[in-house]
Amino acid sequence: MVRSMLRSLLCSLPGLICLSCSTVAPEGAPARIPTGHYDSAFPAEPVSVYLEQIVESILRMNTVAYYKMYTFGQQERVRVADLTPAMFSSHENTSVYTSASTSGTATVVYSLGRKIALLTCAHVVAFPDTTYSYLYGPEGRATEFLSTVSIQKRTALYVASLPEAGTVELLAINHAADLAVVGHTYEADPGYLPPVIRHPLGRSKDLEWGTFTYLFGYPSGNRVVTKGIVSSPNKDRNHSFLVDAVFGRGFSGGICCALRDGVPNFEIVGLIKMVPARTYYVVTPGKDRSEVDISEETPYHGELFVDRRTEIDYGVTQAISAEIVREFLTENRGGLEAKGFPLDKILKESGGS
Repeated sequence: MVRSMLRSLLCSLPGLICLSCSTVAPEGAPARIPTGHYDSAFPAEPVSVYLEQIVESILRMNTVAYYKMYTFGQQERVRVADLTPAMFSSHENTSVYTSASTSGTATVVYSLGRKIALLTCAHVVAFPDTTYSYLYGPEGRATEFLSTVSIQKRTALYVASLPEAGTVELLAINHAADLAVVGHTYEADPGYLPPVIRHPLGRSKDLEWGTFTYLFGYPSGNRVVTKGIVSSPNKDRNHSFLVDAVFGRGFSGGICCALRDGVPNFEIVGLIKMVPARTYYVVTPGKDRSEVDISEETPYHGELFVDRRTEIDYGVTQAISAEIVREFLTENRGGLEAKGFPLDKILKESGGS
C-alpha cells in the first residue's frame, strides 16, 4: 500500500514541476510595476500600430547646392590670399556650374493649417559656401596653389511627399550641434500635411547599457524602421551614445526611440548623427569595368583612372542626445514661434523622472 502511494507521488512530480515553471500568467495577474527606466528587452506586446504612426511623421530630405567653379592654371600660381573679384572676372569665360547633393531624414515637429516644420541634421541641409582644390607638385603632394575655387550660388531643400514639389526653407540651424529645422508656409491650404510626431523628447541621460531602441530613417531613399541596443551611454557631457543598428546612407537625421515602462510609452531619445564611412582611392582600368575587356593572365596597357570609393562601416553610429535636441529647439523657440511654428508638442515633458 505504502509502495503504491509512493509510486503515485513520484509519477505526479514531473507534472507539478512543469506547472511551477510555466510562463503563462494567470488570468487577472497584476499589471507590470513601472520602474521609470527605459526597457532593455524586446517588447512583450505588439508595437506595429505605434511604429506605423511614427513613420507617418518621418520624411525623406534632399538637398542640392549649386556652385560656380573657377579653374586656375599651373603657371598662374594663385593662392587663396590672392583671390580678388577682378581675378574671378578674368576667369569668367572658363567658369562652369556644378552641383553637390545629399539626402537624409527629417521628422515633423509642427504641422497645422498651411504650415509645416521638420527637424533634421545640419549637415543634411548645409554645404560650405566656398570649396578649394589644390595643384599637385612633382612629388605628388598638394601645393599651396589653387586648381579650382567653387562658390556656392544657392541651395535648394526638398522634402519628399510634401506639396509644391516638396520645397522647404531653412528656419534654424546650429552647426556645432549638427541640428536644423526646415519648414514651409503654403499660400493655399494644402489639404493634407503629415502629422507631428506623437511622442515626446525623452532623456538620453537615462539610457543604460543594452537599452532597446527603434530607429527610423531613409537609407538609400527607402523608409525603414530598424532596431538596435545602446552602448556607451552618457559617453560625453552631452549624453551622446552609440547604437549598433545597421544603417545606410540617408539615415542621418532619423530619430531613435526607446520604450519607458513598456508599450506604448515611446520617447525620442536621440537623433542619428551620421553613418560612419571611410573613403579611399583606387586605380582602375576604366570608369566602368564592365566596358573594359580585361584578361587576368596578361598585363594591362590601356588608360588608367583614379576612382573614389566609399565604404560604410556598418554596425555602430553615434546619436545626438535628446538633451541637445531640446536645448537647440528651446534656444530657437522664440524665433520659430515668431515665424508661426510653435513647438509645444515636441517640447512637452516626457514621463521620465
